[in-house]
Amino acid sequence: QVQLVESGGGSVQAGGSLRLSCETPGFTYTDYCMAWFRQAPGKEREGVATIDEDRKTTYTDSVKGRFTISRDNTKNILYLQMSSLKPEDTAMYYCAADAQWYCVVAGFVASNYKYWGQGTQVTVSS
Repeated sequence: QVQLVESGGGSVQAGGSLRLSCETPGFTYTDYCMAWFRQAPGKEREGVATIDEDRKTTYTDSVKGRFTISRDNTKNILYLQMSSLKPEDTAMYYCAADAQWYCVVAGFVASNYKYWGQGTQVTVSS
């Protein structure tokens, strides 16, 4: 059974940093496209960043230069390093997995991802 477990969320002031983690107990994700999504209240879930099996990354425009997605394939952990946080980054953040090596297939379309974590809340105050 595929499980994704996020952690690392919290409350920070604008300009601060957080690092989110997504662990995959019992699941070797090396052949999967991994992604981070977020959903703010009243808004649709949006893709934030993706990373291929070979570590090619993509980012949504609003986080480019501030967020970094990475993966440690030896520990089966996905990360999202978030810096220069803004109040508009406030959302529930989810990690997701798609059984494809390359994220060009799934992209930032939430319905293309089969596996999801339960989410971790990030709140940025001004």
